[in-house]
Amino acid sequence: MDMGMIYALTGAALAVFFCGTGSSIGIGYAGREANGVLSEEPDKFGIMLLLVALPGTQGIYGFLTGFLVLMKVGILGGTAMVVSTVQGIQILVACLPIAVSGMFSAIHQGRVCAAGIAVASKHPEASMKALVYGAMVETYAVLALVVSIFLLLAVKL
Repeated sequence: MDMGMIYALTGAALAVFFCGTGSSIGIGYAGREANGVLSEEPDKFGIMLLLVALPGTQGIYGFLTGFLVLMKVGILGGTAMVVSTVQGIQILVACLPIAVSGMFSAIHQGRVCAAGIAVASKHPEASMKALVYGAMVETYAVLALVVSIFLLLAVKL
């Protein structure tokens, strides 16, 4: 395997790893808070589920980016392409926006959602407001995903 392919696969791995790590931490924050609420009010499971699941989307974005890289270099198509070192570095760099932004936004989204769960437990009528705050953090992960996709599309193999 040449260095270009190694760089490209490293980019894919970083996107999946960092986004997945951030999502698991974010879900952990929100899940802990939700379990506390559900221990006394199990009927609030529906809104708690939405707020707990929201930080998991960045893990999906990282997975999608990794999948796009594997498709681009031909690993999923059956025949791996020749990837020059420069192309491999370009692919690696293209993965960085979602890798870094995805990790940090998922962690902070988990914190926002945990606070939203605390609000929703005391004021169920404010549940959707809490969800909106969590979704606002998501905006930056979506922007990073779009930039990563555009950068990946710009790499010519």
